[in-house]
Amino acid sequence: MANFQYTALDARGQQTSGTISAGTEAEAISQLKSQGLYPTNVSVVSEASNSKKAKHTATKGRKTKGKTKTGGKIPPKTLMIHTRQLATLIEAGLPLLRSLTVLAKQEPNPVLKGTVNALSNSVQSGSTYSEALSQHPKIFNKLFVNMVKAGELGGVLELVLARLAEYMEKADKLKNKIISAAVYPIIVMIIAVLILVFLMVFIVPKFKAMFDGMGQQLPFVSRFVFGMSDFMIARDIGPIPNAVWLFAIIFGIFMLFKAWGNTKGGRKSIDNMMLKLPILGDVNRKSSISRFTRTLGTLVTSGVPILQALNITKETAGNVIISDAIEKIHDSVKEGESVVQPMIATKVFPDMVVSMVDVGEETGQLPSMLLKIAEVYDDEVDSGITALTSVIEPLMIVFLALVVGGIVVALFLPMIQIIQSLQ
Repeated sequence: MANFQYTALDARGQQTSGTISAGTEAEAISQLKSQGLYPTNVSVVSEASNSKKAKHTATKGRKTKGKTKTGGKIPPKTLMIHTRQLATLIEAGLPLLRSLTVLAKQEPNPVLKGTVNALSNSVQSGSTYSEALSQHPKIFNKLFVNMVKAGELGGVLELVLARLAEYMEKADKLKNKIISAAVYPIIVMIIAVLILVFLMVFIVPKFKAMFDGMGQQLPFVSRFVFGMSDFMIARDIGPIPNAVWLFAIIFGIFMLFKAWGNTKGGRKSIDNMMLKLPILGDVNRKSSISRFTRTLGTLVTSGVPILQALNITKETAGNVIISDAIEKIHDSVKEGESVVQPMIATKVFPDMVVSMVDVGEETGQLPSMLLKIAEVYDDEVDSGITALTSVIEPLMIVFLALVVGGIVVALFLPMIQIIQSLQ
């Protein structure tokens, strides 16, 4: 019989250590498991110093490896899958540390794998899961950390993680719908610009040279197109064609606009304009309200205090106008008012949202009512995007036809006049 020094976790995930007598290391592990413990390290007492040194080296290596792979971004879908898997493992009865170890071994994403290993090391050293998450703000935002903290305090971590996964799934789905609606017109515009540049630089000059030799008076459309072509291929400023300078100026204006949008006043002006645009403004407003109500409802349902939940929601609103309105709601609630009165005062939220929040407060079902509002507005955003796409598609087709058709008419109209004069 030999004495083995062990470090293990109990059913609640609490770390414990001690000494146990057994014939072999396997028997020692078996005895610990029979006592309801999950051993993380078992070593012979006589070899304790060497084992401790080896463990320190291995732990140091793991931490170093984690540091090299924990930076960077993780796709929302990858994080959502990880969160749902963690919730499932904890719900199945596995301790948190064991669940993190299992997920780290099977995680294909190197950044998330290193991050989960770092989380496991932090939890093993005595930190809570929420404290470990707060050390990686680029991956786990305040919403994630505070919901996990509320789940830890309430003893319902697996339920909160499941809600988080559901929240991320719906938020990502809404974001993808908006992006997919914006992709089509952008692609059409890029194709139109490429076609226009190709025709103006390579095709139009050949027709112009042919018509110049005939000495015939050209129609206005042809003269305009030929003049634009001459301007684009001319080298008025150095050896670079004017077309390159034109694109450089457009790009510079775009970058200046982007820099202005990063300022406080610029961001507020752009967000205000985005809410007032026809059709698109309505979609933006509804998507922002959906994000606000879902985030606030998820936080409050998970046990986060209302004032703290409003602070977190303000940072994830995605629109400065909505964010300022949430801040006013937070200040009013802090003074003891209800949520409804400041919502009305901001004049940002539709009457239906205010009415549903009012009913939720009166009945004591505000969190569930907020989640219902998010579901309703998700459907309305989906319908709005469908309607917007149905309007944009024919407009883009007509725009592309006018651009290409106008150039074709400008090229062939002089040829038709020549044929008619010969007849």
